[in-house]
Amino acid sequence: MGLNFNYYAGQTPLDEDEKQGLLIASIATRGELDEFEQKNIEDAVEWSLKRTLKVSDIFNETFIRELHRKMYGNVWAWAGTFRKTNKNLGVDKWEISLELKKLLDDAIFWVENKSYTPDEIVIRFKHRLVSIHCFPNGNGRHSRLMADIIIDKVYKLPVFTWGDTNLMPPGDVRNTYLKAIKEADKGNYSNLLAFSRS
Repeated sequence: MGLNFNYYAGQTPLDEDEKQGLLIASIATRGELDEFEQKNIEDAVEWSLKRTLKVSDIFNETFIRELHRKMYGNVWAWAGTFRKTNKNLGVDKWEISLELKKLLDDAIFWVENKSYTPDEIVIRFKHRLVSIHCFPNGNGRHSRLMADIIIDKVYKLPVFTWGDTNLMPPGDVRNTYLKAIKEADKGNYSNLLAFSRS
């Protein structure tokens, strides 16, 4: 397959085997791929809005995988499948299930014990989820949709605005977001919390 495109800052490059998982043979450019993925993501958002979800429905591996499959399953054969290769970030591929289980257990504890404000619980969860980097690609968008689902379904609060723009193309808003992620990597969540509601 001749799919070859430039990656935006902060994006995880796909391995050649992962590129072979593209389900739409006519896609040849980054722009076309973005369009098909965006349509699939919109379908996933609609699917999530129609569901009544409790804490136990959301904070489990099955839901994490299913949401990714709903977001990318019309575009990528590997949607909803944990990555089988190591990337430029994220835990080792063999540690994904274990680290995800730890995160899910922590999140349930945070919710039950009101360990932080609702926004901080959700942003901490989103940050750890993207840091694990469960899937070959789409982890940032997946973690943001997970955050929106949690804040809506668990806390009945408005979804996050995420800079009120598409974070995919390069630009000032994406750079601000990536800087906030790097600060959260050091344990400072204030910029990511602020950005999530900007």
